[in-house]
This record gives sequence, C-alpha cells and structure tokens, in this order.
Amino acid sequence: MLKIARIARNQLNKQQFVRCTSSSIPRTHPDAPSFPCVDANESRAAKLASQTNKLPFMRSVKIEDVEGEGPEPVYATPTPATYQTFTSDDPLLLDFGGVLPRFDIAYETWGTLNSDKSNAILLHTGLSASSHAKSHPGNETPGWWEKFIGPGPEFAIDTNRFFVICTNVLGGCYGSTGPSSPHPDDNKPYGTRFPIVTQFDMVRAQWRLIDSLGIDKLYASAGCSMGGMQSIAAAHLEPERVGSIISISGTARSGSTAVAMRFAQRSCLMSDPNWNRGFYYDGLPPHTGMKMARQIATITYRSGPEWEQRFGRKRRVTPLSEEEMATNVNNPGDAPKLCPDFLIETYLDHQGEQFCLKYDANSLIYVSKAMDLFDMTKPALMDIHERRLRNAHLIDKKLLGSTTSHSMEPPSLDSVKIKNLKPYISTAPTVPYAQDLTEGLTRLSKIPVLIIGVHSDILFPFDQQRELADSLRKSGDPERVKFFALDGPWGHDTFLIDTSNVGGAIRGFLI
Repeated sequence: MLKIARIARNQLNKQQFVRCTSSSIPRTHPDAPSFPCVDANESRAAKLASQTNKLPFMRSVKIEDVEGEGPEPVYATPTPATYQTFTSDDPLLLDFGGVLPRFDIAYETWGTLNSDKSNAILLHTGLSASSHAKSHPGNETPGWWEKFIGPGPEFAIDTNRFFVICTNVLGGCYGSTGPSSPHPDDNKPYGTRFPIVTQFDMVRAQWRLIDSLGIDKLYASAGCSMGGMQSIAAAHLEPERVGSIISISGTARSGSTAVAMRFAQRSCLMSDPNWNRGFYYDGLPPHTGMKMARQIATITYRSGPEWEQRFGRKRRVTPLSEEEMATNVNNPGDAPKLCPDFLIETYLDHQGEQFCLKYDANSLIYVSKAMDLFDMTKPALMDIHERRLRNAHLIDKKLLGSTTSHSMEPPSLDSVKIKNLKPYISTAPTVPYAQDLTEGLTRLSKIPVLIIGVHSDILFPFDQQRELADSLRKSGDPERVKFFALDGPWGHDTFLIDTSNVGGAIRGFLI
C-alpha cells in the first residue's frame, strides 16, 4: 500500500509540474509567422486584377501614414483637364536613330509673358515629376516646387516678374508622349517599342514648344536633378537663346554609381513577371517591381544623417491584445518581424507603396536610361553628333532645323574668344575626363550660370557639381559662374525642401 501511495504521489507531482511549466517551455516548432506586407501585396494584385480597364499609373491606393514622417516632397498626378498640350506633327529624329512621327508635350505655366516675350523661364523636372510644379486655379493641388514659385519677392521665382513654363518630359507618362502613349501604327501603347530617348531629345521637344509660344530667348533655363542636366542641354543646343542657366543637384556626366543604382531599379522592374517585356497595359502592372525600384531610389534621394536623426534604430512595436498575450506568451509585440520592422523599413515601404501605381513602369525605365546616357564630355557629344549625321536620311532634312539647334558638335577651345579672360586655377581633385568636359561645355562659355550642390547628396555627389562649376569656369569667363555649396541633411532631395538656402540662391541670381 505504501508503494502504491508513493507511485500515485509521484504521478500527481509530475502532472502538476507539466501544468506549471508547459506554458513556459519554448516550442520546438513555433507558429508560422504572419506576413502582412506580403498579404498587402497580394491584396493589391487582386484589386488591380478587377480593375484592368484602367491604366496602371492612373490608379490610386490608400496609404496609411507612416511613423517618423518628416519633410517630404509632393508629387501630384495631373489630369488632362489640368495641363495644356502642345502637339508637334513634324517628325522628331532621336539621337540613337529612332523617329517619333508626332508627339505631345504636356505643360503648365505661371505668371504672364511680357510684351517682348523676354521674361520666360523654362523649368526642367526630375525623373518622376510632372509638369505640375505649382498650384493654379485649374489644379489647386500643391505642386512639386510649390514653395519656390509664386507672386512676390519672397519666392525663389517671382511670377510677378517671370513667366514660368514646366513640361512633362518626352518619355514620361503625365501627358507627354511616352511608352504608354498609342503607337501610330495600331493605336496600342508603344510599350518597349518606344525608341530610346536622351536628355537632348527631351530638350529638342521642349524647344519646339518654346517656338510655338513665340519665345525667341529664355530668360533662364533652370532645373533640379535630371532637370539640372536638361538646363545645361538646352543651352548647349541653343546657346544664343538662353540668357542664364540654373542647375541644382545636377551633373554634366552621369557617374558610374548613379548608373548602377538606376540599373538596379530597372532590374527590379524587368524581373517582375507582370512587366511582360513592357507589354502589360492590358493586364496587371509590375507593381511589385515598381515598389522595390522606388525603395532603392529613395535610399539615394535622402541621406544617412537625416535618417539617423529621424529614425535611428527605432522599431515599430505592435502591442498585442489581452487574448493574444494569453495565447502567445512567447511572441510579444516587440519580437523582430520579417516584414517592415525598423522605422526606416516602414518609411521605405511607405514610399514604395505610394509610388508603385502613380507612375508608369516603362517611363521609369526609359527616362532613367536617358539619365544614364547623359554625358557632356566632347567625345560623347561627338559620338551623338556622328550618329545623327548617319541617321539624317530617316527624316526630311528641312525638319532637322537650324545647325545651331541640332548640331551636337561643340566648338574647340580655340574658337572661344573672350577678351580679358582671367586664368582660372581649380582646387578640385583632377579627374581623367576634366579636359574633355571643359571642351564639351564651350557652347556655354558666355552664359551666366548658377550651380548648387549639396554635401549630403549621394545620388549626384557634391564633387560632381564642383566639377561642373570648375569646367564651366575653365571654358569661359570664370566670373560668370556662381557656385553654392549647401550643408543640409536632406541629401539629393534638398532642392525640394530647403526653400531658405536653395530658394535664396536662386532669388539672388535672378535679380
């Protein structure tokens, strides 16, 4: 009896031990984790599948606010009712041999063109921006440069003085002809049948718009980021028709790091099965690839110091309910997650989500490639010049326009005669292509130029703006070149945010 009682007591103690410890014993096979980010992507795909009658870049999704939100640029999506359209029925020969038989350019204007049409400023955009730089009665949504343009001396560009023109670039998807536009042969979207375009091609299309407005000479050719490239390209094509140049966070030659970053973005897009070699307009757009591409781009648009201040290593903690706490004692709300977890991850996720359906994937591919191809060194310009000569037979020669307008060949340094030219000694690091770049910029030798660079910019590093300023000074009168170096923490996006320093430099230059 004593032995039986001892066995029963041991069994009872064992059962009590199991009950007391079972809730704290780590599970060998924990419950499968949830993936809300994957669920959201699949939900978006299902929603889009039911809306295939709409163009991908015209759809919209609701995006919740993200933690740690800071100063962000605004990208409005315009509609045909909110911009004007210039149509050219004359064919446009492109630098790499393509021909557009006709094309549209969407544009918006602010201010009033004066009687002699001498106060026009052509504003060039970044890669993904539309023509909507500033709100107006036809579209009261804030524009991407809302705080820089307006009536009064407090604005960088005073519309009481200047007539501002901003276009959507050729190859874009906000009203100008691009890959999503109908092909003249079958009225279906071009897709990847769209020809390769360059920054010079985009600017040639803009010059046709300027001609249609009866403007002989621009007061200024101004732009930021990719627009900084175009501000230079416009003056190179028409040096006698540009009064001054403003290039902000731009470059005269795309560096290998920027090319690599944009290649990675295009690779994400082209690896998305929905991209379908560029012919996705009747089905699902490559929204997953677009989201990934935008996340990569966002990393290059801002800076580490800003993100350290805004986000640091903070994580987004999701508190569990009492019921969840009771059943998931080993899975507290602050456990690491494979979906966006750190605040910087939630920020990148948010940026990708809000952009992936606003912009056409093919436009991103083509316009980013045009940025990669930009190179103002003399050998690169000569190569394009020779290509255009070889392909001139593709178009009626009378449509090529004047020699000044369409020749890519820069004059030699010997042909630039400037009286009392002071020798300029550069203190910038020497690069192998320095002399080629100086010679490539000689068409700009008599034009006043404002260059603005940002030390925290990792997409177009500060050295590229200093390099541009130095080459311009060597190519002509150094006194005509004004160079501002900014220390803001916002990286490449500084030109969209810093109204005080960027705006002040522009305002002072335009006086």
